[in-house]
Amino acid sequence: MAGLRLLAVGLGLLGAVPSVSAAQPASPAQRPAGAPAPPTRLFSSADPVRVTLRGPIGAVVSTREEQRTARPATLQLTYPAAETHAILLSPRGLTRRKRETCTFPPLRVEFAAKPPPSSLFERQRRIKLVTHCRSGAAFQQHLLLEYAAYRMFNVLSPRGLRVRLAQVDYVGADGRPMTSRLGFFIEDPDDAARRNGLYEVRTRDIPHSRLDAREAVRAALFQYMIGNVDWSMNVGPPGDICCHNFRLMGASPAARTGIIPVPYDFDFSGLVDAPYATAPDILPISSVRQRHYRGYCSLGGHAPALAAEFRSRRAELLAVLGQVPQLEERRRQRAAAYLEGFFRDIATDDGVRRLLRTCIG
Repeated sequence: MAGLRLLAVGLGLLGAVPSVSAAQPASPAQRPAGAPAPPTRLFSSADPVRVTLRGPIGAVVSTREEQRTARPATLQLTYPAAETHAILLSPRGLTRRKRETCTFPPLRVEFAAKPPPSSLFERQRRIKLVTHCRSGAAFQQHLLLEYAAYRMFNVLSPRGLRVRLAQVDYVGADGRPMTSRLGFFIEDPDDAARRNGLYEVRTRDIPHSRLDAREAVRAALFQYMIGNVDWSMNVGPPGDICCHNFRLMGASPAARTGIIPVPYDFDFSGLVDAPYATAPDILPISSVRQRHYRGYCSLGGHAPALAAEFRSRRAELLAVLGQVPQLEERRRQRAAAYLEGFFRDIATDDGVRRLLRTCIG
């Protein structure tokens, strides 16, 4: 429901965007503008890791939707090194918190103490972990396709959030193994901003005129490529910071112009095609596999040049699918065929102009 409300605002169906409140710094620590930081060790490699989460897993999973109770647990890294950390484990998310959607919610891992510099988790405080949702093998494949979507945006932009695939062994507080499933960790937006010499901009809803035009069109074309309409790059959930399935970066924590929108959370995309993903009633599509461009009309002049950039990266984008461990060949072929539909759409400038007909604002 929150996603529909945000989509309606983005389409101009619920009135004007509220005025911007003062942007709040993502961190009190200051550093010279434009000075990139090295990536954290966890997101310096794409090699899969193996971890064990031990604790009251059943209680975490069954936490009521409106609650975010964090429970003591331990995280044990078993590959590529061995280390153990005390953590607080809590469920997170919106749609995937609903029992009718996922019987196993996404998780937030919060370290009880700062990991040492030698740890794979150095500089990590809280990390999002995308989990398997349900026990069926098909859900592992949906997870891998969402992981691939993040990797594809990494091809297009260094500001994309990095991800690290993990085999996660879940063990109860009594030491009894519960299940072992794939998952992936997501880089914190502030860390992604730092390695690009930027800052996370934490603010309320903003006019799209304050976005970096080229970056906004790049993100909108990417969402069109993967068949995702579950987003807004200038409106956030009620009472929360901007934006819905986007985070913002800028030259300072209080940036007012040239703000860079960075997408995340792609489970409602046609590329992933999760069984619970449905097309919103307010759009003229009946399936998430149908593409619908939702970029801003006023920025459309940048679309032909950026479409040419996508075409130049076609081989790299398709190659991502072949680099995803355990992705079934039939799933890879279906995903590749879906992406080829996008490249047919943008094969010519006339084709790009046609997809812009559904632009907003």
